[in-house]
Amino acid sequence: LLGGHGRRGLVAAQPQTAMAPKEAAAPAENTALKLGLQAKEGEIVMAVCHIYASFNDTFVHVTDPSGRETISKVTGGMKVKADRDEASPYAAMLAAQDVAAKCKELGIGGLHIKMRATGGNRTKTPGPGAQSALRALARAGIKIGRIEDVTPIPSDSTRRASGRRGRRL
Repeated sequence: LLGGHGRRGLVAAQPQTAMAPKEAAAPAENTALKLGLQAKEGEIVMAVCHIYASFNDTFVHVTDPSGRETISKVTGGMKVKADRDEASPYAAMLAAQDVAAKCKELGIGGLHIKMRATGGNRTKTPGPGAQSALRALARAGIKIGRIEDVTPIPSDSTRRASGRRGRRL
């Protein structure tokens, strides 16, 4: 930095060494790699589908029963071009169809549904995509287990953003 030439010209040329020949990969045995959740024959494999339907987007997120490992996650915004259509029932339906196809591929036959709206100090009503996402999953041939509402409801909330006299329409 201080008027020097840096590292240019200081690096010595490395002598070329012959590499050992690559070992041939061991032939694959007849053990097919099973993705997804394992279960006994004749049992329906269940997973959990978290549907988050706000008024701006719809998320369809399938995890293993513990909720730790994501199996598939598709949003309405991934399926349509226009921003205004992200929360539409059509986008939610397309997202749910994608998720259902991935579940079928991995051998998941049933889903427990956990549905959620924005919640907190905002609206507790699910967005327009919630019903169509659930309907698309059922129509795709996936068994529906329990349906649960997991919208966060505060016991005592922070003040809502709308001012002293409320939102005037």
